[in-house]
Amino acid sequence: MKVLLLSHRVPFPPNSGYPIVVYNTIKGLLRLGAEITLFCLNNSKQYIDVDDIYDPVFEKINFHLFTINVEVNVWDAFTNIFSNQSYNVSRYFDHNAEKVLEDLLKEHEFDIVQFEGLFVIPYLDVVKAQSKAKLVYRVHQIEYDVWERLAIRERFTPRRTYLEFLSRRLKAYEMEQINRFHQVFAISNPDRQKLLLMGCETRLDVFPVALDLEKYKIDTSKTSFPTLFHLGAMDWRPNKEGLEWFLDEIWPDIEELSGELRFYIAGKHMQKQFFDYDSDNLIVEGEVFDAVEFINSKAIMIVPLLSGSGMRVKIIEGMAMQKCIIATTMAAEGINCKHGRDILIADTPDEFYRYILKCITQPNKWREIGENARQTAEKHHEINANAKRMMDIYRGLVAVKS
Repeated sequence: MKVLLLSHRVPFPPNSGYPIVVYNTIKGLLRLGAEITLFCLNNSKQYIDVDDIYDPVFEKINFHLFTINVEVNVWDAFTNIFSNQSYNVSRYFDHNAEKVLEDLLKEHEFDIVQFEGLFVIPYLDVVKAQSKAKLVYRVHQIEYDVWERLAIRERFTPRRTYLEFLSRRLKAYEMEQINRFHQVFAISNPDRQKLLLMGCETRLDVFPVALDLEKYKIDTSKTSFPTLFHLGAMDWRPNKEGLEWFLDEIWPDIEELSGELRFYIAGKHMQKQFFDYDSDNLIVEGEVFDAVEFINSKAIMIVPLLSGSGMRVKIIEGMAMQKCIIATTMAAEGINCKHGRDILIADTPDEFYRYILKCITQPNKWREIGENARQTAEKHHEINANAKRMMDIYRGLVAVKS
């Protein structure tokens, strides 16, 4: 099976949500004997020096990339208002990148071309023109939903109006494109339902985040208690918004529970404002070298998302590392988990306070939830089972003559 994946960022190293999903897709398919070609937009926001990549998975694929500038330009954003395009998406299109992809498609035949997310869909026309491959669209998240939810929470009227405008443009684009593929993969059942409401008539299956669980080795002797932690990239606005809310509304009361309690914050692109929080028990670490080691060393995971879409990869990683996770309903959306069994759901400051208090005063409770969480990860998020199911769908698609 010859598979071409199109990605709007380089998934090496797999150190955040989108790269982890793409990386593990490649890894799982390689194990099944697929021949993988990866075409990446090495975008300026998440630029990777390819010379620094040392990864056995990278060595096994045919790799192509095009460096592209996707920084927001105020003039372009303004003039885009008078067009019919989504500025969020159009920034990822470059005619020279299209030409590189066109040449690749002319030189090689593929059975499957899989579009990893909305931001590579602008290259759909050239793929259709140059390839007879079956086309798959993986929806990592409903993009318009993220901006719509951010707009709802925005208090500054001009900014809220612009966010609503971006959301409407994104929704129109997503609805326009969704039925141009042979197959769509949603990342969760809630997203599947939203896609159906958006008018999706294409074959639609759910593929949750998959992890190579052999990588997630648990060593409880290295876990410090009582500790709370949050891990997430701070260049993603919902992460920043949620953490601000937790630190402003919840953490001051939590900190008074125990002089020994520590709250560790880690993640890429940590902004200065988080280092400025005046708290003796708050440790802001910024980007960590080994996320799995960091997760293993802490006890209770805090995920206070107030907006977003898709599936939170860091929660799945926390479950794989046998962590007790306290998260908002929004953060846990789409994950096959149950409050009180393998996760704790808190949507208000009072609920966060109550569950954190319960965990630090009843250590057996958070350990039990963590153990159940690991079992959930093994049941629903194991890389090999997900890859086999994906490969079966590929074979079914290829068997149908266009």
